[in-house]
Amino acid sequence: MSAHKSPVTCHVLIASTGQPGQNIDVRIEKLNQQSNDFTTLSTAQTNNDGRCPTLLPEGYQIEKGIYRVTFETKAFFSKFGQECFYPYVQITFELSNPEQHYHIPLLISPYSYTTYRGS
Repeated sequence: MSAHKSPVTCHVLIASTGQPGQNIDVRIEKLNQQSNDFTTLSTAQTNNDGRCPTLLPEGYQIEKGIYRVTFETKAFFSKFGQECFYPYVQITFELSNPEQHYHIPLLISPYSYTTYRGS
């Protein structure tokens, strides 16, 4: 297990079962202010606890800006034969203080989701 911890992490909890969202593909992107396009910084997959502690690569220097985290939720639910209203969930947020840790929790069920800034 790596000792590296990303400055931005995420966690998925399946609200309808109370279980962690294991093996969900996750992508983090940063908005390029000049082109108004998002650039992929890294991809990862949630672990057995539903977390991505290494979402950004080791040594990545986080900076102020607008970021987007995408969770591939349809692929996750289809593994269990469940329909899902949200094929993916994108959470866009502004990182204003690079010295702080940013945690993005996602609570999801096949027909609803919620998020907040965690610690």
